[in-house]
Amino acid sequence: MPRFLIRRVLGALVILLIISAITFGLFYAIPRDPAMMSCGKNCTPDMLAQIRHNLGIDHPIPVQYWDWLKGVFVGRDYGSFGNCNAPCLGYSFANREPVLGTILDRLPTTLSLAFGAAVVFLIFGIGAGMLAALKQGKFLDKFASSASLFGSSLQIYFVGYVAMFFLVSKVHLFSQPSYTPLTEDPVSWFSGMLLPWLTLAIIFTANYTRMTRSQLVEQLSEDYVRTARAKGLSRANVFFRFAWRGAMGPIVTVFGIDLGTLIGGAIITESVFSIQGIGRLAVDSVSKSDLPMLLGVTVLSAGAIVFFNIIVDAVYALIDPRIRLA
Repeated sequence: MPRFLIRRVLGALVILLIISAITFGLFYAIPRDPAMMSCGKNCTPDMLAQIRHNLGIDHPIPVQYWDWLKGVFVGRDYGSFGNCNAPCLGYSFANREPVLGTILDRLPTTLSLAFGAAVVFLIFGIGAGMLAALKQGKFLDKFASSASLFGSSLQIYFVGYVAMFFLVSKVHLFSQPSYTPLTEDPVSWFSGMLLPWLTLAIIFTANYTRMTRSQLVEQLSEDYVRTARAKGLSRANVFFRFAWRGAMGPIVTVFGIDLGTLIGGAIITESVFSIQGIGRLAVDSVSKSDLPMLLGVTVLSAGAIVFFNIIVDAVYALIDPRIRLA
């Protein structure tokens, strides 16, 4: 296990390095001078040249990337912008603030959205899939399968705007979506995030319903499950001790990928509900051509996905004893 984790961590670092290099290179295909955003209205050629020098964008692109990469580990001096201590992801072109500090300020919002939605779609998706598998071929199974098919065809931006119009503006069933820190007011935190959670969880719930049902139906037809039934074990014991444990592997694998994607930034959901999280920050960075901020969000998103993939691989071996990590 330790050797496996070391190899996966080293591989993850290589992946993040490649992603950051590609993002850095693609940014310069945009015909826009990022220094102009920091220079302001009363910008002079001397001021513009000084800003380019402070930001380090007056060097060739490979040199700029090396300076950024080196700053991640040892920090970097940005002249009049300030000194950025390691780990330094740079200074924003748009607001002249450290990238890492801005991301950390927005991160609790996205974490609340991601983990809240994950709880919702795990409870409803896995629960509906289990009921459908237990009632295979009956009305409940057909209803859950039809509902999951309908839910997977929906789009978050459509569901979000419709929910805002009817459930918030017309019926007043939900309060206006907003983020309040959990430590300040748990009730406001829950009520303000409930509608975004439900909206983001719709498609995932449908996917987990179908996946859970298919995995359980397959496991219930296995020989070892039929043998357990023949030995006189109760239906609940057979279902949870044998069939459910065998079905958990693929579910855990997909959940790890989905959770990393959610933490990386639920861009559409945050944009629809005007929630100031990582996803909204990524959209603003693209519109403003803010390379350091965009690069920081991209690396964080990729890192979240890679990290949870490593965790899932390790947990997979614990769930299924037939699997051993070489």
